[in-house]
Amino acid sequence: MSVAALRSALGDRVLVDELDDYRHDRSGWEPPGHPSAVVLAQDIADVQTVLRIAHEHRTPVVVRGAGTGLSGAATAVDGEIVLSTKDLDAITDLSPIDQTAVVQPGVITADLDRAATAHGLRYAPDPGSVAISTIGGNIATNAGGLRCAKYGVTRDSVLRLDVVLADGTLLSTGRRTVKGVTGYDLTSLFVGSEGTLGVVVGATVRLRPVPPATATVAAYFDSVAAAAAASIAIGTAGIQPSVAELLDSVTLSALGLRDRGAALLLVQVDGYGARAEADAVVAAVSPHAADVTSTDDPSVADELVAARRLVLPSLEKLGRVLIEDIAVPRSRLADAVVAVGEIAARHGVTVATLAHAGDGNLHPIFVIDRAEPAVPDLVWAAAEEVFRLALSLGGTLTGEHGVGLLKRKWLADELGTAGVAVQQDLKRLFDPRGILNPGKVF
Repeated sequence: MSVAALRSALGDRVLVDELDDYRHDRSGWEPPGHPSAVVLAQDIADVQTVLRIAHEHRTPVVVRGAGTGLSGAATAVDGEIVLSTKDLDAITDLSPIDQTAVVQPGVITADLDRAATAHGLRYAPDPGSVAISTIGGNIATNAGGLRCAKYGVTRDSVLRLDVVLADGTLLSTGRRTVKGVTGYDLTSLFVGSEGTLGVVVGATVRLRPVPPATATVAAYFDSVAAAAAASIAIGTAGIQPSVAELLDSVTLSALGLRDRGAALLLVQVDGYGARAEADAVVAAVSPHAADVTSTDDPSVADELVAARRLVLPSLEKLGRVLIEDIAVPRSRLADAVVAVGEIAARHGVTVATLAHAGDGNLHPIFVIDRAEPAVPDLVWAAAEEVFRLALSLGGTLTGEHGVGLLKRKWLADELGTAGVAVQQDLKRLFDPRGILNPGKVF
Protein backbone atom coordinates (compact mmCIF):
# COMPACT_ATOMS: atom_id res chain seq x y z
CA MET A 1 0.00 0.00 0.00
CA SER A 2 1.46 3.35 -0.99
CA VAL A 3 0.47 5.15 2.26
CA ALA A 4 2.35 2.57 4.32
CA ALA A 5 5.34 2.91 2.01
CA LEU A 6 5.21 6.69 2.31
CA ARG A 7 5.07 6.55 6.11
CA SER A 8 7.98 4.15 6.16
CA ALA A 9 10.04 6.48 3.97
CA LEU A 10 8.98 9.87 5.31
CA GLY A 11 7.71 9.31 8.84
CA ASP A 12 5.73 12.10 10.47
CA ARG A 13 5.80 14.17 7.29
CA VAL A 14 2.90 11.95 6.21
CA LEU A 15 -0.46 12.91 7.76
CA VAL A 16 -3.37 10.48 7.81
CA ASP A 17 -5.76 12.18 10.25
CA GLU A 18 -7.77 15.45 10.17
CA LEU A 19 -7.30 15.98 6.46
CA ASP A 20 -10.51 17.89 5.71
CA ASP A 21 -8.70 21.18 5.10
CA TYR A 22 -6.78 19.54 2.26
CA ARG A 23 -9.90 18.54 0.30
CA HIS A 24 -10.89 22.01 -0.88
CA ASP A 25 -9.62 24.96 -2.81
CA ARG A 26 -11.47 28.32 -3.11
CA SER A 27 -13.54 27.39 -6.15
CA GLY A 28 -16.69 26.49 -4.22
CA TRP A 29 -16.43 22.88 -5.38
CA GLU A 30 -17.28 20.25 -2.75
CA PRO A 31 -15.19 17.11 -3.42
CA PRO A 32 -16.95 13.77 -2.76
CA GLY A 33 -14.44 12.20 -0.40
CA HIS A 34 -11.16 12.68 1.47
CA PRO A 35 -7.51 12.10 0.55
CA SER A 36 -5.84 9.00 1.93
CA ALA A 37 -2.88 10.98 3.21
CA VAL A 38 -1.13 14.35 3.03
CA VAL A 39 2.63 14.61 2.64
CA LEU A 40 4.26 17.82 3.90
CA ALA A 41 7.36 17.85 1.72
CA GLN A 42 10.41 19.51 3.29
CA ASP A 43 12.80 19.33 0.33
CA ILE A 44 13.09 18.18 -3.26
CA ALA A 45 14.12 14.69 -2.15
CA ASP A 46 10.78 14.32 -0.34
CA VAL A 47 8.92 15.22 -3.52
CA GLN A 48 10.94 12.69 -5.50
CA THR A 49 10.27 10.00 -2.89
CA VAL A 50 6.53 10.62 -2.98
CA LEU A 51 6.36 10.40 -6.75
CA ARG A 52 8.57 7.32 -6.99
CA ILE A 53 6.35 5.47 -4.52
CA ALA A 54 3.14 6.74 -6.10
CA HIS A 55 4.41 5.82 -9.57
CA GLU A 56 5.26 2.31 -8.39
CA HIS A 57 1.88 1.79 -6.72
CA ARG A 58 -0.09 3.74 -9.38
CA THR A 59 -1.47 6.01 -6.64
CA PRO A 60 -2.95 9.37 -7.69
CA VAL A 61 -1.14 12.47 -6.42
CA VAL A 62 -2.65 15.95 -6.10
CA VAL A 63 -0.11 18.75 -5.70
CA ARG A 64 -1.15 21.58 -3.41
CA GLY A 65 0.32 24.91 -2.38
CA ALA A 66 -1.83 27.31 -0.37
CA GLY A 67 -5.12 25.94 -1.72
CA THR A 68 -6.19 29.29 -3.19
CA GLY A 69 -7.03 27.87 -6.63
CA LEU A 70 -10.38 28.67 -8.19
CA SER A 71 -11.01 25.77 -10.58
CA GLY A 72 -11.02 22.69 -8.37
CA ALA A 73 -7.56 21.59 -9.54
CA ALA A 74 -6.14 21.24 -6.01
CA THR A 75 -9.05 19.26 -4.57
CA ALA A 76 -8.56 15.66 -3.49
CA VAL A 77 -10.84 12.64 -3.00
CA ASP A 78 -10.70 9.06 -1.72
CA GLY A 79 -7.59 7.12 -2.68
CA GLU A 80 -5.53 10.19 -3.58
CA ILE A 81 -2.38 11.50 -1.92
CA VAL A 82 -2.01 15.24 -1.42
CA LEU A 83 1.56 16.45 -1.90
CA SER A 84 1.93 19.80 -0.15
CA THR A 85 4.79 22.08 -1.23
CA LYS A 86 3.89 24.93 1.13
CA ASP A 87 6.94 24.29 3.35
CA LEU A 88 9.33 24.67 0.41
CA ASP A 89 9.28 28.41 0.97
CA ALA A 90 12.80 29.76 0.53
CA ILE A 91 13.99 32.57 -1.73
CA THR A 92 17.38 31.05 -2.51
CA ASP A 93 18.78 33.88 -4.61
CA LEU A 94 17.84 37.42 -5.59
CA SER A 95 20.03 39.26 -8.08
CA PRO A 96 19.46 43.03 -8.43
CA ILE A 97 21.86 43.09 -11.39
CA ASP A 98 20.19 40.27 -13.34
CA GLN A 99 16.77 41.31 -12.01
CA THR A 100 15.91 37.69 -11.22
CA ALA A 101 15.00 35.62 -8.17
CA VAL A 102 15.32 31.89 -7.56
CA VAL A 103 12.46 30.63 -5.41
CA GLN A 104 10.91 27.48 -4.07
CA PRO A 105 7.23 26.81 -4.86
CA GLY A 106 5.89 27.55 -1.38
CA VAL A 107 7.05 31.18 -1.36
CA ILE A 108 4.08 33.49 -0.87
CA THR A 109 3.72 35.83 -3.84
CA ALA A 110 3.61 38.99 -1.72
CA ASP A 111 6.72 37.90 0.20
CA LEU A 112 8.70 37.68 -3.04
CA ASP A 113 7.42 41.10 -4.04
CA ARG A 114 8.50 42.55 -0.67
CA ALA A 115 11.94 40.99 -0.93
CA ALA A 116 12.37 42.46 -4.40
CA THR A 117 11.20 45.89 -3.23
CA ALA A 118 14.20 46.12 -0.92
CA HIS A 119 16.33 46.28 -4.09
CA GLY A 120 14.11 48.69 -5.99
CA LEU A 121 12.48 45.83 -7.89
CA ARG A 122 9.17 43.98 -7.83
CA TYR A 123 7.60 40.74 -8.96
CA ALA A 124 5.07 41.97 -11.49
CA PRO A 125 2.32 39.28 -11.43
CA ASP A 126 -0.07 40.13 -8.60
CA PRO A 127 -3.16 37.91 -8.45
CA GLY A 128 -6.02 38.94 -6.20
CA SER A 129 -4.77 36.31 -3.73
CA VAL A 130 -1.26 37.80 -3.72
CA ALA A 131 -1.10 37.90 0.09
CA ILE A 132 -1.85 34.16 0.48
CA SER A 133 -1.13 32.38 -2.82
CA THR A 134 2.18 30.66 -3.56
CA ILE A 135 4.51 31.02 -6.52
CA GLY A 136 4.10 27.31 -7.24
CA GLY A 137 0.33 27.67 -7.44
CA ASN A 138 0.67 30.76 -9.61
CA ILE A 139 2.90 28.80 -11.98
CA ALA A 140 0.53 25.82 -12.02
CA THR A 141 -2.37 28.01 -13.15
CA ASN A 142 -0.45 30.69 -15.08
CA ALA A 143 -2.06 33.21 -12.74
CA GLY A 144 -2.67 36.78 -13.86
CA GLY A 145 -3.54 39.67 -11.61
CA LEU A 146 -4.19 43.37 -11.47
CA ARG A 147 -0.98 44.43 -13.23
CA CYS A 148 -1.33 41.93 -16.07
CA ALA A 149 -2.58 44.60 -18.50
CA LYS A 150 0.97 45.93 -18.81
CA TYR A 151 3.26 43.29 -17.35
CA GLY A 152 1.64 40.07 -18.47
CA VAL A 153 0.73 36.88 -16.63
CA THR A 154 2.95 34.46 -14.70
CA ARG A 155 4.32 32.79 -17.84
CA ASP A 156 5.82 36.11 -18.91
CA SER A 157 7.91 36.22 -15.72
CA VAL A 158 9.14 32.60 -15.53
CA LEU A 159 12.57 31.91 -17.02
CA ARG A 160 13.51 28.52 -15.61
CA LEU A 161 11.90 25.65 -13.73
CA ASP A 162 12.99 22.64 -11.72
CA VAL A 163 10.29 19.99 -12.05
CA VAL A 164 9.96 16.51 -10.58
CA LEU A 165 8.33 14.21 -13.14
CA ALA A 166 5.82 11.47 -12.39
CA ASP A 167 8.50 8.81 -11.84
CA GLY A 168 10.60 11.01 -9.53
CA THR A 169 13.06 12.24 -12.17
CA LEU A 170 14.27 15.82 -11.63
CA LEU A 171 14.12 17.91 -14.81
CA SER A 172 15.42 21.44 -15.31
CA THR A 173 13.94 23.58 -18.07
CA GLY A 174 14.74 27.03 -19.44
CA ARG A 175 17.59 29.20 -18.27
CA ARG A 176 18.47 32.19 -16.09
CA THR A 177 18.91 34.51 -19.07
CA VAL A 178 16.08 36.64 -20.39
CA LYS A 179 16.69 35.35 -23.93
CA GLY A 180 17.22 31.75 -25.00
CA VAL A 181 15.77 29.46 -27.67
CA THR A 182 17.70 26.21 -27.21
CA GLY A 183 15.30 23.32 -27.74
CA TYR A 184 11.55 23.23 -27.20
CA ASP A 185 10.03 25.65 -24.70
CA LEU A 186 9.26 23.16 -21.93
CA THR A 187 9.12 25.94 -19.34
CA SER A 188 6.05 27.45 -20.96
CA LEU A 189 4.51 23.98 -21.26
CA PHE A 190 4.71 23.39 -17.52
CA VAL A 191 3.38 26.86 -16.66
CA GLY A 192 -0.39 26.50 -16.54
CA SER A 193 -0.36 22.68 -16.58
CA GLU A 194 -2.19 22.50 -13.22
CA GLY A 195 0.01 19.79 -11.72
CA THR A 196 -0.81 17.27 -14.45
CA LEU A 197 2.67 17.01 -16.02
CA GLY A 198 5.06 17.39 -13.08
CA VAL A 199 5.66 19.04 -9.73
CA VAL A 200 7.43 22.41 -9.74
CA VAL A 201 10.07 22.48 -6.99
CA GLY A 202 11.99 25.59 -8.04
CA ALA A 203 11.71 28.57 -10.36
CA THR A 204 13.83 31.41 -11.66
CA VAL A 205 11.58 34.41 -12.21
CA ARG A 206 12.03 37.87 -13.68
CA LEU A 207 11.88 40.95 -11.51
CA ARG A 208 11.20 44.45 -12.80
CA PRO A 209 12.15 47.92 -11.55
CA VAL A 210 9.63 49.64 -9.32
CA PRO A 211 8.18 52.46 -11.45
CA PRO A 212 9.38 55.94 -10.47
CA ALA A 213 5.80 57.23 -10.34
CA THR A 214 2.25 55.88 -10.34
CA ALA A 215 -1.01 57.74 -10.87
CA THR A 216 -4.50 56.40 -10.23
CA VAL A 217 -7.84 57.23 -11.84
CA ALA A 218 -11.17 56.13 -10.35
CA ALA A 219 -14.19 56.60 -12.57
CA TYR A 220 -17.80 55.80 -11.65
CA PHE A 221 -20.48 55.12 -14.25
CA ASP A 222 -24.25 54.86 -14.52
CA SER A 223 -23.97 51.43 -16.14
CA VAL A 224 -21.45 48.63 -16.51
CA ALA A 225 -21.76 48.98 -20.30
CA ALA A 226 -20.54 52.58 -20.04
CA ALA A 227 -17.59 51.46 -17.91
CA ALA A 228 -16.66 48.79 -20.45
CA ALA A 229 -16.89 51.33 -23.26
CA ALA A 230 -14.60 53.65 -21.29
CA SER A 231 -12.01 50.91 -20.87
CA ILE A 232 -11.99 50.38 -24.62
CA ALA A 233 -11.60 54.12 -25.11
CA ILE A 234 -8.40 54.02 -23.03
CA GLY A 235 -6.84 51.48 -25.37
CA THR A 236 -8.08 53.29 -28.44
CA ALA A 237 -6.32 56.42 -27.17
CA GLY A 238 -3.03 54.51 -27.19
CA ILE A 239 -2.65 54.42 -23.40
CA GLN A 240 -1.09 51.35 -21.76
CA PRO A 241 -2.32 51.18 -18.15
CA SER A 242 -0.65 48.90 -15.65
CA VAL A 243 -4.00 48.29 -13.94
CA ALA A 244 -7.50 48.54 -15.42
CA GLU A 245 -10.14 46.94 -13.20
CA LEU A 246 -13.89 47.04 -13.79
CA LEU A 247 -16.40 46.36 -11.00
CA ASP A 248 -20.15 46.09 -11.58
CA SER A 249 -23.04 47.16 -9.32
CA VAL A 250 -23.35 43.84 -7.47
CA THR A 251 -19.66 43.97 -6.65
CA LEU A 252 -19.84 47.59 -5.53
CA SER A 253 -22.80 46.74 -3.29
CA ALA A 254 -20.76 44.04 -1.58
CA LEU A 255 -17.99 46.58 -0.98
CA GLY A 256 -20.40 49.25 0.29
CA LEU A 257 -19.68 51.54 -2.67
CA ARG A 258 -22.94 51.26 -4.62
CA ASP A 259 -23.95 54.83 -3.74
CA ARG A 260 -21.07 56.10 -5.89
CA GLY A 261 -22.37 54.56 -9.12
CA ALA A 262 -23.43 51.40 -10.96
CA ALA A 263 -19.89 50.54 -12.06
CA LEU A 264 -16.32 51.48 -11.23
CA LEU A 265 -13.28 51.57 -13.48
CA LEU A 266 -10.02 51.67 -11.52
CA VAL A 267 -7.02 52.57 -13.67
CA GLN A 268 -3.35 52.96 -12.80
CA VAL A 269 -0.54 54.15 -15.03
CA ASP A 270 3.13 54.12 -14.11
CA GLY A 271 6.51 55.33 -15.25
CA TYR A 272 8.12 58.72 -15.70
CA GLY A 273 5.12 59.95 -17.67
CA ALA A 274 2.49 58.72 -15.20
CA ARG A 275 0.91 62.12 -14.60
CA ALA A 276 0.54 62.88 -18.29
CA GLU A 277 -0.88 59.39 -18.93
CA ALA A 278 -3.36 59.81 -16.08
CA ASP A 279 -4.58 63.04 -17.62
CA ALA A 280 -5.03 61.20 -20.92
CA VAL A 281 -7.03 58.48 -19.12
CA VAL A 282 -9.29 61.11 -17.59
CA ALA A 283 -9.88 62.62 -21.03
CA ALA A 284 -10.66 59.20 -22.52
CA VAL A 285 -13.15 58.05 -19.86
CA SER A 286 -14.87 61.34 -19.01
CA PRO A 287 -17.37 61.25 -21.93
CA HIS A 288 -18.68 57.94 -20.55
CA ALA A 289 -18.41 58.59 -16.79
CA ALA A 290 -20.62 60.12 -14.13
CA ASP A 291 -17.69 60.99 -11.86
CA VAL A 292 -13.90 60.89 -12.35
CA THR A 293 -11.12 61.50 -9.85
CA SER A 294 -7.36 61.30 -10.30
CA THR A 295 -4.62 61.10 -7.67
CA ASP A 296 -0.87 60.80 -7.29
CA ASP A 297 -1.24 60.07 -3.57
CA PRO A 298 0.03 56.50 -2.92
CA SER A 299 -2.13 56.10 0.21
CA VAL A 300 -5.32 56.89 -1.70
CA ALA A 301 -4.28 54.55 -4.49
CA ASP A 302 -3.52 51.79 -1.97
CA GLU A 303 -7.01 52.15 -0.48
CA LEU A 304 -8.63 51.78 -3.89
CA VAL A 305 -6.53 48.75 -4.82
CA ALA A 306 -7.19 47.21 -1.39
CA ALA A 307 -10.93 47.54 -2.02
CA ARG A 308 -10.51 45.64 -5.29
CA ARG A 309 -8.63 42.86 -3.51
CA LEU A 310 -11.44 42.63 -0.92
CA VAL A 311 -14.04 41.75 -3.56
CA LEU A 312 -13.92 37.99 -3.06
CA PRO A 313 -13.94 38.07 0.78
CA SER A 314 -16.82 40.56 0.64
CA LEU A 315 -18.86 38.36 -1.69
CA GLU A 316 -18.12 35.29 0.45
CA LYS A 317 -19.89 37.03 3.32
CA LEU A 318 -23.07 37.06 1.20
CA GLY A 319 -23.08 33.36 0.39
CA ARG A 320 -21.20 30.52 -1.20
CA VAL A 321 -19.42 31.65 -4.35
CA LEU A 322 -18.76 29.95 -7.67
CA ILE A 323 -15.96 31.94 -9.26
CA GLU A 324 -15.84 31.89 -13.03
CA ASP A 325 -13.19 33.15 -15.39
CA ILE A 326 -13.50 33.92 -19.09
CA ALA A 327 -11.64 36.20 -21.45
CA VAL A 328 -12.71 37.88 -24.67
CA PRO A 329 -10.96 40.19 -27.14
CA ARG A 330 -10.82 43.67 -25.63
CA SER A 331 -13.00 44.96 -28.47
CA ARG A 332 -15.81 42.67 -27.23
CA LEU A 333 -15.56 43.51 -23.53
CA ALA A 334 -18.67 45.70 -23.49
CA ASP A 335 -20.67 42.99 -25.31
CA ALA A 336 -19.51 40.41 -22.79
CA VAL A 337 -20.29 42.34 -19.59
CA VAL A 338 -23.77 43.29 -20.83
CA ALA A 339 -24.52 39.72 -21.91
CA VAL A 340 -23.38 38.28 -18.56
CA GLY A 341 -25.86 40.58 -16.81
CA GLU A 342 -28.62 39.46 -19.15
CA ILE A 343 -27.80 35.80 -18.53
CA ALA A 344 -27.94 36.33 -14.75
CA ALA A 345 -31.29 38.10 -14.99
CA ARG A 346 -32.77 35.47 -17.28
CA HIS A 347 -31.85 32.64 -14.89
CA GLY A 348 -32.69 34.57 -11.74
CA VAL A 349 -29.22 34.13 -10.22
CA THR A 350 -26.94 36.62 -8.50
CA VAL A 351 -23.76 37.33 -10.44
CA ALA A 352 -21.11 39.87 -9.48
CA THR A 353 -18.88 40.69 -12.44
CA LEU A 354 -15.44 42.16 -12.15
CA ALA A 355 -12.85 42.25 -14.89
CA HIS A 356 -9.24 42.86 -15.72
CA ALA A 357 -10.50 45.25 -18.35
CA GLY A 358 -7.05 45.90 -19.76
CA ASP A 359 -6.89 42.43 -21.28
CA GLY A 360 -10.56 41.41 -21.57
CA ASN A 361 -10.52 38.94 -18.66
CA LEU A 362 -13.90 38.76 -16.86
CA HIS A 363 -14.73 37.10 -13.55
CA PRO A 364 -18.48 36.47 -13.26
CA ILE A 365 -18.90 35.33 -9.64
CA PHE A 366 -22.10 33.43 -8.83
CA VAL A 367 -23.32 34.02 -5.26
CA ILE A 368 -25.32 31.05 -3.94
CA ASP A 369 -27.42 30.64 -0.81
CA ARG A 370 -25.36 28.71 1.75
CA ALA A 371 -28.44 26.61 2.51
CA GLU A 372 -28.09 24.97 -0.91
CA PRO A 373 -26.39 21.56 -0.49
CA ALA A 374 -24.83 21.80 -3.95
CA VAL A 375 -24.52 24.27 -6.80
CA PRO A 376 -28.10 24.56 -8.16
CA ASP A 377 -28.79 23.41 -11.72
CA LEU A 378 -29.93 26.90 -12.74
CA VAL A 379 -26.53 28.27 -11.72
CA TRP A 380 -24.74 25.68 -13.85
CA ALA A 381 -27.10 26.46 -16.72
CA ALA A 382 -26.25 30.15 -16.44
CA ALA A 383 -22.53 29.37 -16.16
CA GLU A 384 -22.68 27.26 -19.31
CA GLU A 385 -24.24 30.18 -21.16
CA VAL A 386 -21.41 32.39 -19.92
CA PHE A 387 -18.82 29.91 -21.23
CA ARG A 388 -20.48 29.64 -24.61
CA LEU A 389 -20.78 33.41 -24.72
CA ALA A 390 -17.01 33.73 -24.33
CA LEU A 391 -16.36 31.30 -27.16
CA SER A 392 -18.92 32.98 -29.42
CA LEU A 393 -17.10 36.29 -28.96
CA GLY A 394 -13.78 34.76 -29.99
CA GLY A 395 -12.64 34.30 -26.40
CA THR A 396 -11.61 31.51 -24.05
CA LEU A 397 -13.11 29.43 -21.24
CA THR A 398 -10.43 30.56 -18.80
CA GLY A 399 -8.05 33.47 -18.82
CA GLU A 400 -6.07 32.68 -15.67
CA HIS A 401 -7.80 30.30 -13.24
CA GLY A 402 -7.37 27.13 -15.26
CA VAL A 403 -9.64 24.26 -16.24
CA GLY A 404 -9.32 22.05 -13.16
CA LEU A 405 -12.48 20.06 -12.59
CA LEU A 406 -15.04 22.72 -13.30
CA LYS A 407 -14.53 23.32 -17.03
CA ARG A 408 -13.53 19.94 -18.42
CA LYS A 409 -16.97 19.46 -19.96
CA TRP A 410 -16.46 22.36 -22.37
CA LEU A 411 -12.79 21.85 -23.20
CA ALA A 412 -13.34 20.34 -26.65
CA ASP A 413 -15.63 23.23 -27.58
CA GLU A 414 -12.60 25.50 -27.47
CA LEU A 415 -9.69 23.24 -28.40
CA GLY A 416 -11.40 21.00 -30.95
CA THR A 417 -11.02 17.22 -31.22
CA ALA A 418 -7.50 17.37 -32.64
CA GLY A 419 -6.38 19.86 -30.01
CA VAL A 420 -7.64 17.70 -27.16
CA ALA A 421 -6.00 14.59 -28.64
CA VAL A 422 -2.58 16.27 -28.92
CA GLN A 423 -2.76 17.50 -25.34
CA GLN A 424 -3.80 14.07 -24.09
CA ASP A 425 -0.77 12.61 -25.91
CA LEU A 426 1.46 15.11 -24.06
CA LYS A 427 -0.12 14.09 -20.77
CA ARG A 428 0.64 10.41 -21.46
CA LEU A 429 4.22 11.24 -22.44
CA PHE A 430 4.99 12.99 -19.15
CA ASP A 431 2.73 10.85 -16.94
CA PRO A 432 2.34 7.40 -18.55
CA ARG A 433 0.62 5.88 -15.51
CA GLY A 434 -1.77 8.79 -15.06
CA ILE A 435 -0.97 9.50 -11.42
CA LEU A 436 -0.59 13.29 -11.55
CA ASN A 437 -3.81 15.10 -10.69
CA PRO A 438 -6.02 12.60 -12.53
CA GLY A 439 -9.43 13.80 -13.67
CA LYS A 440 -8.26 17.41 -13.81
CA VAL A 441 -8.05 19.31 -17.12
CA PHE A 442 -8.36 16.12 -19.24
